[in-house]
Amino acid sequence: MIVIGDVLQEFSLSSDGAWDRIVQVLKFYSKFDAITVDDLIYNILVMGSEGPPAITIHVTGFKKFHGVSENPTEIIVRNLKEYLNKRGLPKGLILGSCSILETAGQGALVPLYQTLQSAISSKESGSSNSRRVIWVHFGVNSGATRFAIEHQAVNEATFRCPDEMGWKPQKVPIIPADGGVSRIRETSLPVEDITKSLAKQGYVVMTSDDAGRFVCNYVYYHSLRFAEQSGTKSLFVHVPLFTTIDEETQMRFVASLLEVLASLQ
Repeated sequence: MIVIGDVLQEFSLSSDGAWDRIVQVLKFYSKFDAITVDDLIYNILVMGSEGPPAITIHVTGFKKFHGVSENPTEIIVRNLKEYLNKRGLPKGLILGSCSILETAGQGALVPLYQTLQSAISSKESGSSNSRRVIWVHFGVNSGATRFAIEHQAVNEATFRCPDEMGWKPQKVPIIPADGGVSRIRETSLPVEDITKSLAKQGYVVMTSDDAGRFVCNYVYYHSLRFAEQSGTKSLFVHVPLFTTIDEETQMRFVASLLEVLASLQ
């Protein structure tokens, strides 16, 4: 049992304004099954009692798929919380869920939407708090030599090979109600600014307008539509294989990306 008064006293927090922050954090984490007292205390302290509400970022990666037996995004997302705990979370950032998705389209829609919905309660949907939620999806481009911040997704599923559930659509609208395969959805995040900030830190990164037509684009399109409906934000990032850019550099890149996102107003 967490006694808030003890937490305040132990960390010498002023009660003025701190109570609102504590309530905010506790309400957010009440939606998740697994959360430690240390995590609660840390996230109460990370923002303090002043400034704008923290940005909560949820991340996803993918499991293996045809031609990629070890997906770097699965390793990145699985190890992200531990990595950030050692490095220290940037001010203004709450790291939410870290989920690994099946590399599949239509057959994995239910768990995908369960993952997206897990961050948004019906009561918070459309509120000012929900606008401080960002979904960041990571996928691998096995032929890439740099990171790519994806600006948009296209309403087209044309899989070059079957997904992990055996589906291989060709020229199929991802969401038929959206119209034809030429429909585009764009992220509301400032992709160019994000890319420039990361490039200044020495990362080999580019802005991309083509997330492909495979599962990455499929998930991004659904996520962008969900973000529009729920008042949240969504971003997709392609990473290379670890043989091209090593794991440690990629972990640093992801941490830097989250820091840039947390600094957005």
